[in-house]
Amino acid sequence: MGIEIEADARALRFSRRERALAQMEAYDIDVLVLGRQANVRYISGAPQLWVVGTRPFGPICEFVRATGEIHLNSTWDEGIPEEIPHENLYGFAWNPMTLVEILKNIKGADTARRVGTDALTPTFAKLLPMAFPNAELVDAEQAMRAARRIKTPHEVQALRHALAIAEEGLAAGVAALGPGATAKFITAAVLEAEAAGGVSTPATQEGAWVTSKSHPWRRAEDGGVIREGDLVALSAGVLAHGYVAEVARTHYVGEPTDAVHGLYCRRDALWDSLVEVCRPGMATSALLDAYADAGEQLPVMPVAHGLGLGFDAPVVSPQLRATADAELLEEGMVLAVTAHVWEESVGSVITRDGVLITTAGCEVLTSSPAWSAAASVGTSHG
Repeated sequence: MGIEIEADARALRFSRRERALAQMEAYDIDVLVLGRQANVRYISGAPQLWVVGTRPFGPICEFVRATGEIHLNSTWDEGIPEEIPHENLYGFAWNPMTLVEILKNIKGADTARRVGTDALTPTFAKLLPMAFPNAELVDAEQAMRAARRIKTPHEVQALRHALAIAEEGLAAGVAALGPGATAKFITAAVLEAEAAGGVSTPATQEGAWVTSKSHPWRRAEDGGVIREGDLVALSAGVLAHGYVAEVARTHYVGEPTDAVHGLYCRRDALWDSLVEVCRPGMATSALLDAYADAGEQLPVMPVAHGLGLGFDAPVVSPQLRATADAELLEEGMVLAVTAHVWEESVGSVITRDGVLITTAGCEVLTSSPAWSAAASVGTSHG
């Protein structure tokens, strides 16, 4: 296949399982039966191939609280952590009853009282009781979300690595930006740099677009070719070793006008407001309020969302205000925070950074230069 498939680092695997076991204890779950890929990776630490796309629920990974044993659906040993023995691997099966028989043989299956799943189809709602005859089936997704929302130090390190690759892609897009370039050409430069950094799985498929001067949430209708006077949003994202990283910047093509300076000044004020509320104990809705405090219109996209093995909680969106009011920011969360400002006849400025919530407040994990209103008039990138 050209490259070796490697399991996640041992310290990373065990730190995640410690959090999962704590949540299993809190939710009184004896056995996890997981089908969602992010949850499977979180517990097993094994990258799996051929799992892209939408699939119905199936028992892919089982985690027994009492013994710590992990059983995993895999047809090969490569990339399987050493603590998952060969006899705990089982292959694909078209007949669901074959899977039921496999689950029956898990040590503790016959005595488990509460078995948690992260999704369930009507078929497996009927079949799982055959494998766990004395157990109540319960929803384990909340327990897994609680475990995944706070990142271990080893996860933060993995996210730093993923963000660094995304920033390399962003830098390549900036280098390719200029009058006459196309959005597709810039996107290709972003993806090429990410692949050179060791990641061939982008988290985003469009690396650049010209922002609209007539509508805050649209792209320029004729934005295929970059022209003088365009505000061009560049976005880079990768899925590196299971972890999603995102970073975005907006660059002005040409000599900045007073109107452009004014727009970036508004972005600066909004970003300062967003960073100010990124601290433990604040309701996640404070990120929504930061827009109002800065006098800016809330965007249609989430203002922030968790980064991790996929699209983690919390998701801070104006469409989910009640949820945002109820959720608190906690130390150890890593968020992709977005600032968006728009001015008619000028365009949009969009900034997205990875932010770690710390004891003292927050740390911005991304370091890509951001064009600022404080920059000299002759500066054209940001």
